Amino acid sequence: MSTYLITGMAGSLAQLVCKSLLAQGHEVIGVDHRPRPAYLPDSYTYYQGNYNKAGFEDVIRRHRPEVMVHLGRVGNLKMQVGKRFDLNVIGTGKVMELSLKYGVDRLLVLSTFHIYGAHANNHIPIFEDEPLRAGSTFPQIADAVQLDNMAQQWIYRHPKLRTIVLRPCNIIGPDIRNAISRYLRNPRLFYIFGFSPMWQFIHQDDMVRAILSLLDHGQPGVYNAAGAGAIPLVDALAITGKPVSAVPGPLASTFLTVQSRFKSAFPPYLLDFFRYHCVISDDKLRKAIGYEPRVGITEAIQSCVQGPSPASSN
Repeated sequence: MSTYLITGMAGSLAQLVCKSLLAQGHEVIGVDHRPRPAYLPDSYTYYQGNYNKAGFEDVIRRHRPEVMVHLGRVGNLKMQVGKRFDLNVIGTGKVMELSLKYGVDRLLVLSTFHIYGAHANNHIPIFEDEPLRAGSTFPQIADAVQLDNMAQQWIYRHPKLRTIVLRPCNIIGPDIRNAISRYLRNPRLFYIFGFSPMWQFIHQDDMVRAILSLLDHGQPGVYNAAGAGAIPLVDALAITGKPVSAVPGPLASTFLTVQSRFKSAFPPYLLDFFRYHCVISDDKLRKAIGYEPRVGITEAIQSCVQGPSPASSN
């Protein structure tokens, strides 16, 4: 059995990965810049700290993980830009450097399909070697593009460290607490009048399986990850069974700005995904590890709407 170190351990996806690894008999060490969640089981080893500080290296030196799972990208737009850059870009660089320094065998860096950007002239589907255009339009996601580019370079500069970059589509599920999952759980849903782009979703269980299979069998490289097909946004919203309203484009921006003052911020760059297609191909992932999603779109959306279980809610 191996020792895994997971960053972003306060996040829902990291906890799901941790739970699966512990069930397989592995040792798991969790690190996050956020305080330990009150609902996290006492059996989880947890350290709070910045990935760019000396304490993080002390954790790696003490536990000597064979596998590093970097799920700690920060998407919170209410956080100061400088702090978010420090965690996402400088912190990721430190994760990679320390992985090399302490002989880590495998490193997985979680990115996002959002870095491709949603544009009117996007073709379908988008492959892993396509340009990352989101950062030029929205500076709020520029640090995610930098994070991804750094990890890509690491693959070729340090082939002895088996580095994998994973770019999933919208991750949803009953325990996921990201922007899209929160959006689907709103009592009333909206879309932008005149637009219904194709959307993709990957259920939390399929996402965990993809991560663990890549770590076990995947070769170094960049992989997209998607669920079972794509669906027009309006049809996806109908699956929730909630009231749905069409909102003119300018009002959509105003609505999200007001809503973000009272709830978790909704990233403004996501509005383009309400207008234009961004459909990715995960053929490379399927061929590499035999990946096949087990949860269909309807089931994934319905399970997300149910919301987090009591044991994993904030």
